[in-house]
Amino acid sequence: MTSRTSPGASAFALMILLCAIWGFQQITIKVAIDGVSPVLQSGIRSLAGLVLLSLWARWRGLPLLQDDGTLRMGLLAGSLFALEFVFIYAGLAHTTASRMIVFLYTAPCMTVLGLHWFVPGERLGWRHFGGIALAFAGLAVGFLGEGGTAASTFVGDLLGLLAAVGWAATTVLIRTTGLSRISATKVLWYQLAVSAVVMLPLSPLLGEAGITRLSTPVLLALAYQGVIVAFASYLAWFWLLQRYLVGRLMVFSFLTPLFGVAFGVLFLGDPLTPSFLFAAGCVAAGILLVNLPQGKTENPRRLKKPRPIPLE
Repeated sequence: MTSRTSPGASAFALMILLCAIWGFQQITIKVAIDGVSPVLQSGIRSLAGLVLLSLWARWRGLPLLQDDGTLRMGLLAGSLFALEFVFIYAGLAHTTASRMIVFLYTAPCMTVLGLHWFVPGERLGWRHFGGIALAFAGLAVGFLGEGGTAASTFVGDLLGLLAAVGWAATTVLIRTTGLSRISATKVLWYQLAVSAVVMLPLSPLLGEAGITRLSTPVLLALAYQGVIVAFASYLAWFWLLQRYLVGRLMVFSFLTPLFGVAFGVLFLGDPLTPSFLFAAGCVAAGILLVNLPQGKTENPRRLKKPRPIPLE
């Protein structure tokens, strides 16, 4: 398995940009839902990204169909990717968007824990875990502090957690199997191909209305999801996965829902609450704790040895 390096300023800047892109996606989904059903949106996004990625690979001369022993893990990664979005969209029928995003963004915590156990180079100290806990606590206060929990949202909240498990499992799978040795382009190709095959026929099976109206805002929103999110941002994300220590980057994912709320305030007129400002401060402090240089008192060799991976 190839070695990863600690991310620097350029990697952090790219990760923040990706979080902003993913946060704005929530706005485009709300715009496009007036004309295209949610699960169908996801399928169209994956299909558009798949076409663009295939053209990109052809232009760069990158082989996508050669037998390199990763087909089984690639199909599994694609299935996990598709299931994540099935759980998200199904869950939104039973819970609010703000609650869904809170439970979904437990994924970074699950990911760094998985990487801590399974990848020696990704082991974290207690200070790092403290930073992650602080960031997640900020989100919990920011999104749940005013409304609390409700029994009526239990099913949707549970599906949000399952989506988070799917997201985290996908990231750990990529880092701990032969997928880490192939190009980021091919890893993404597996995910988009499988999710497009799953999501497009799943939409009518779920009884969705499909495409009801194609206005200019709807088309622009779909283009953003397919070109910017599914193609460009995911390609950049998988490049980061293969190059850097992911545990140091995953905490930045907490910025995505905060960006989403900020864009909602800016573009949709949503109120800016004190809890959101508190959440932003906690996230900033958590990022600082996770990314401070390793101190002399923190010896990663004292941490428990990672368990073996029974995948390949």
